Amino acid sequence: MKKWILLIFTAVLFIAGCSNKTDESMGKEHKPLVVTTTGQIADAVKEIAGDHVIVKSLMGPGVDPHLYKATQGDLQTLEEADIIFYNGLELEGKMSDIFEKMKVEKTVHAIGDALPKDKVLRNELHPELSDPHIWFDVEVWQLAVKEITKTLVVEIPNSQDEFLKNEKVYFQKLNDLSVWTDQRISEIPEKQRVLVTAHDAFNYFGRSHGMEVRGLQGLSTDSEYGIKDIQNIVDFLVDQNIKAVFIESSVSDKAMKAVIEGAKEKGHSIQIGGELFSDAMGAEGTEEGTYIGMYKHNVNTIVDSLK
Repeated sequence: MKKWILLIFTAVLFIAGCSNKTDESMGKEHKPLVVTTTGQIADAVKEIAGDHVIVKSLMGPGVDPHLYKATQGDLQTLEEADIIFYNGLELEGKMSDIFEKMKVEKTVHAIGDALPKDKVLRNELHPELSDPHIWFDVEVWQLAVKEITKTLVVEIPNSQDEFLKNEKVYFQKLNDLSVWTDQRISEIPEKQRVLVTAHDAFNYFGRSHGMEVRGLQGLSTDSEYGIKDIQNIVDFLVDQNIKAVFIESSVSDKAMKAVIEGAKEKGHSIQIGGELFSDAMGAEGTEEGTYIGMYKHNVNTIVDSLK
């Protein structure tokens, strides 16, 4: 009798244990998979959704989204995704067709394409082209993040209150970031508030914080530059007596080195003021691997080199 009782008790414990494990694994399996293109978008999803979703970013540190081509592994990840967020505004130009096809069967949202037209900058020479680098204007980025929140609320309605609460907390952090940035930029003499980089990734930053911005290449690193472009930048630097230019983590420094050499030939010394994060953020697990940390790194690098 005692043996039967022991066997039954053991069986009950075993079944209960299996049930708990099944519940735990089912919980994990049923966490929606959110796939993003850029690290900036992935960071925003994490801020809003917390541990209610699993987030995967296709493009890591040092990756140029303008030139990025989806791998077979990326396509598999996208197929497994419950929700896909991408920047839009032609940032991921080589992946646009993939996203259009996937919209038929799952939730795919280009957060930049949903922004009010008056908030989106245009290319001066080609007005039909939008500037996709929306994360460099904190106010505009908040509007983009709202698109993320809206989608998450629709797709995961049971967590709506928490998502909205997280958005409110995050937006306060972003407002504080904007105020801090203006204070730091004010340390640079007005005539020196000129930001020269490899490509036009910082026009939103310039508009938001009162800096003149010049890029050797156009809005996309896919655009070509020539000797005339280098010479125009060199002439500008010499005329304005600019002492520093900046390289980017996701763009080759070859072009900016040519600019420095060109200025040197004219008797003007220019230094590389530091490396900025433009289209990609820093490594995961570092401060620069978050949107706010990346933004602060850029601001500190710019101010410390130009003031």
